[in-house]
Amino acid sequence: MAVSEMVASNSKLWQTEKSILRGNHAGEAEPIVVQIAGADPDMMAEAARYNVDRGAQIIDINMGCPAKKVCNVYAGSALLQDEALVERIASAVVNAVDVPVTLKIRTGWDRDHKNALKIARIAEDNGIQSLAVHGRTRADLYNGDAEYDTIRAVKRHVGIPVVANGDIDSPEKAKFVLDYTGADALMIGRAAQGRPWIFREISWHQKTGTHLAPPTIAEVSSIVREHLENLYGFYGEQKGYRIARKHIGWLVAKDGMHAPNGEAFRQEMNQIENTAAQISAVLKYLETLESQGHVFFDFGFPKSPVTADQLQSAA
Repeated sequence: MAVSEMVASNSKLWQTEKSILRGNHAGEAEPIVVQIAGADPDMMAEAARYNVDRGAQIIDINMGCPAKKVCNVYAGSALLQDEALVERIASAVVNAVDVPVTLKIRTGWDRDHKNALKIARIAEDNGIQSLAVHGRTRADLYNGDAEYDTIRAVKRHVGIPVVANGDIDSPEKAKFVLDYTGADALMIGRAAQGRPWIFREISWHQKTGTHLAPPTIAEVSSIVREHLENLYGFYGEQKGYRIARKHIGWLVAKDGMHAPNGEAFRQEMNQIENTAAQISAVLKYLETLESQGHVFFDFGFPKSPVTADQLQSAA
């Protein structure tokens, strides 16, 4: 299940090009989940109704985004500072629509003000159907390691499904987080950038305890071709090649690591200014890897380890 990019609750922004594109669900796999962001309960309720009328089957409330531009308008994780406002927003949105409403949070505003347990109880008491928890505070941004003790405590504190999020980037890490927290599901964001097959790898490992072979170069070429063609078709020529750059960058260079000659290719590719040349360059790069004898697309990109201390804690 995938969740949309955040949709602003301010109705003045709903007819902007960006909002219209985010609200276009043609061809999306169901259930259609739309995430809304804002700080006014009435506006959030209206945003929920607006998006349900346009196909949303689940509404997700964002109280986890740490971005400055979001928190500066008291939305996203800034809301964790005001538990009474959290309650008013949750109640208003739940009562505005007839579809399930879910909530995404962090562990608190900062490490001295962790209130995920209180927020979780507020959410459950006001009809939120499931709760996703990122194992960092807003002040942490994406720095350091995610912690799972708070997620574990939240799971034990409420009866609604709890989704664990943060630093889950390998089958082993997924198993550890599920076992340690008792969470009902996992949410994966950054680790899937440039690596959409991580989901099948985790699923396979959960079912069999073994590792699925990484995708072949030929399979990655097929995936990339389809992705880019769909992206160009959705955004058009001018936006298409610009937006595609970051996706291609994630594929070949990430977290200080890169596929063979990946960083050099990424820099060259960023100079291309049309979709046809861009997709041709990417496919040629992958063909070159294959001709050099690379069979699988597996170049040792770094993963956050499950430490001995974590394993001991989970025992």
